[in-house]
Amino acid sequence: MRRNFVIDKTIGALRFWTIATLATLLAGCAVKPPPQVEIAPPLDPALPWHADNRERLESFLDSASMLQAQGLRLVAVFDWDNTVIKNDVGDAVFFWMLVHNQILAPEGGDWRKTSPYLTLAAAEALGTACGSTAAGQPVQTARNVECAETFLAIYLNATTPDGWPAFGGFQQRWMEPAYAWAAQLMAGRPPDEMRTIAAAAIEAGLAAPAGATQMIGRRPKLAAYLRIYPQMQDLIRALSAAGVEVWIVSASAQVVVEPFAARLGIPPERVVGVRTILDSNSRLTARLEGCGPVADGENRLMTYMDGKRCWINKAIFGDRGPEAIFRVVDLQRRIVFGAGDSQTDATFLRDATELRLVVDRRKAELMCYALANDDGKWLVQPMFIEPKAPRADPYPCATAACVSPTGELLPCLDSAGKVIPDQGGKKP
Repeated sequence: MRRNFVIDKTIGALRFWTIATLATLLAGCAVKPPPQVEIAPPLDPALPWHADNRERLESFLDSASMLQAQGLRLVAVFDWDNTVIKNDVGDAVFFWMLVHNQILAPEGGDWRKTSPYLTLAAAEALGTACGSTAAGQPVQTARNVECAETFLAIYLNATTPDGWPAFGGFQQRWMEPAYAWAAQLMAGRPPDEMRTIAAAAIEAGLAAPAGATQMIGRRPKLAAYLRIYPQMQDLIRALSAAGVEVWIVSASAQVVVEPFAARLGIPPERVVGVRTILDSNSRLTARLEGCGPVADGENRLMTYMDGKRCWINKAIFGDRGPEAIFRVVDLQRRIVFGAGDSQTDATFLRDATELRLVVDRRKAELMCYALANDDGKWLVQPMFIEPKAPRADPYPCATAACVSPTGELLPCLDSAGKVIPDQGGKKP
């Protein structure tokens, strides 16, 4: 049974929130009587959660209600793809663009202008497969199987159809060039036009039967459906009702996530995706907005791994300096809650001060931190739709699960700098 009295809520909050956090948040404040706090809205009891995740989340909601009533700013950040929704909206829109001839040809037919990381082999493969198209005109990907297949190989496999590397020369904790490329290929369109295209792809994905696939190029089983996880929609509702600011930080394009997030009541100003610079005609370009030590147009950092932290510090907390790439010491300028599913979310989730929800897609770096749970603030939730079977072997946390800036796999270190032992694996 949930508690109904202010004194009970205060005691529960003090148990949940760390002494260090409360000391920082309330330092310098005069002693006041407990505020008259509204009971935080419960999560929908009809929606199942794993283990004690519901109870932990509702305890957090109660505590957040009390602290928000003190006038404190509380921020929750959700990844979007495969965290709030099933499947990936960036993929869905990219596939839609291929099927509907929505990619515009670059100036001079030079595909390297779409990404500084695209290799010569990849650019030449696109030129050969897709032929020449006037700059700014649609590339005919719908009927040209070889052209569509070349785009898919580069985007999904990071190789040409012949197996040559498609990208190179990037910092692997700041950039995922294929994700960035999906946004950069929207160049030439006004943002509102791209939002309309994205909305059409989203609508089609939501209308498709669960489990639906499609064939593009020579690939017969590409995901063709999208679903909003009811549990995550309900959690976002409850957090908002408790006075917590809910933000989305995604490695999909800004203009793609905005129309989808709006369905859950999240306004565009609380969405942070891959942001590209507008040209003098207010059209999207292939140049990325910068963050922290990376200037606009340098294209070296995006909302990916450590880049998500940078953009949280910049877009949510207003840090526009080079130090935005680093973890903030001041707890009042950190998120209190985070939710994610993949390697790209590990850094910002570790920055969350109070609770971290992981949708388990068996991503090694993230699961090493979540399963080690060295501070007791991690929740692991199986996928709400088509959950993956438990991993048979332990994650190699002690040797090769965490990604270095150069792409090497290294041991994962906990918050004290100690090597995390291997985690998980089916018990015999």
